[in-house]
Amino acid sequence: MSKISQFSLVNFALDLSAAVSMNCFYESLISAVCATIKADAVALLIFRHETLVPVAQRGLSDDVMGRRFIPEQHPRLKAICSTRAVTRFSADSPLPDPYDGMIASHNHNMNVHSCMGIPLYKDETLLGVLTLDSLEPNEYDALDAASVDTLSRLAARLLYAALYIRELNKQKTHTQHVLRAMNENSSEHHQGEEIIGNSVATKKLKQTIRLAASSDLTILVQGETGVGKELVARELHYQSNRRNKTLVYVNCAAIPVHLIESELFGHVKGAFTSAANDRDGKFLLADGGTLFLDEIGELPLEIQGTLLRAIQNQEIQVVGQDKSRKVDVRIIAATNRELGHEVQNKRFRADLYHRLIVFPIYVPPLRDRQSDVPLLAGYFAEKMRRSLGLQKLILAKEAIYKLTVYHWPGNVRELEHVISRAALYAREKNPTGNTIIEPSDITGLTVSSDSLTSKDTDSSTVCFETDSHTDLREATDKFQRQLIIKALHHAENNWSKAARSLSIDRANLVRLAKRLNITLVKKIRT
Repeated sequence: MSKISQFSLVNFALDLSAAVSMNCFYESLISAVCATIKADAVALLIFRHETLVPVAQRGLSDDVMGRRFIPEQHPRLKAICSTRAVTRFSADSPLPDPYDGMIASHNHNMNVHSCMGIPLYKDETLLGVLTLDSLEPNEYDALDAASVDTLSRLAARLLYAALYIRELNKQKTHTQHVLRAMNENSSEHHQGEEIIGNSVATKKLKQTIRLAASSDLTILVQGETGVGKELVARELHYQSNRRNKTLVYVNCAAIPVHLIESELFGHVKGAFTSAANDRDGKFLLADGGTLFLDEIGELPLEIQGTLLRAIQNQEIQVVGQDKSRKVDVRIIAATNRELGHEVQNKRFRADLYHRLIVFPIYVPPLRDRQSDVPLLAGYFAEKMRRSLGLQKLILAKEAIYKLTVYHWPGNVRELEHVISRAALYAREKNPTGNTIIEPSDITGLTVSSDSLTSKDTDSSTVCFETDSHTDLREATDKFQRQLIIKALHHAENNWSKAARSLSIDRANLVRLAKRLNITLVKKIRT
């Protein structure tokens, strides 16, 4: 039996203890595990809403972080979660490994040969799991069970402390209030949707949502078509103190003009020809909760005044009824139009505009958060894998490159459609085992030379094309080079600041810049 030395376990505990209260705890846990046990890939997954969510990994492809694993659909993960003991899988185990084909440093056809799962429990509650994978057979068979169990208990306790501290900071309230909030959140179902991404723009968006959700201010969500404005509205509701009440959705562009007042405020029987029964409107249905007015810019001018009074006074008048009714509704509106311009052109009421824009939230287009593309691709790939009943749906590295250099005029919605189509093409070629999305499966990408042209420091122009003669790696290098040069320019040649803007570690940025032949020339001012 091979034991983990006491010295290694002490260092493991000390390293994690120092990082418990820091934002880098997940990454620190992965680093500590890698320093203690040999592995080609290590991942930490947190257990939320009956789903395992990757929060840190080393050695796997980037798209893993966007995937969500339901243990019932992954036999090995189910086996790990169903026991409190460390689970080791033999090299000839018939159970498919969830990371087959995803080891970053190897070809996607390379499968895992040794796997060990460490469940992380606090009392009877599963907090998450650590998975260790190796391409070498029987890598973990000789590890001493007592040593691994000690490491497991240390990791679980420190993870619990880190999660507890994070929750305390988030809620900023008494311990009992925090625990009550944690219990509420654990039973809450977010319909399987969340905002995926770790880019600077996405982190800023999530921070803004947390800030805005804590109040009852009226929110105007703005952004291009397909960026996920409805998802932002749902997050605002689920993170607010109205999350236990109803979120009511209204598509202002889809309601016939003559029915808008009835849809919003309700009607009584006989109010008009087709009013055969009393009907509650959207405001009444959302009473105590949140009313989401999507495509608010499409609302006709003649209705805007009535809506303004309802929002301003929290009072509505049902069609066909003289008596007004008080409501308690939080308004979230969304539009892909520039309402300020609409006001100037007399197509939108200025008073309603100012009533809506109390707290504006801008959702950035996908081209401004390009580093989120691999994570989103992984998320949608896993979603399609479940939908199509595939054993495995893997994105080839070249396919991820192709997605990364595209400018995404249709934003996240377009990316989802592209992955959905690609999954069908990939399944047609290989319906069983490892179904792999290759670059040839990714169709429908139309690249405008104007949208993907930028100037380098030597003023030469680089234009990206998608024809069959394009060298994908060369095009990717050019694109990365331009992004780095632009980031350094905006950061005034500060490597750390540029790295933060690109959501990359400073050391990795310097190494990448060196590979791309990017150098800074220091000038001495006199």
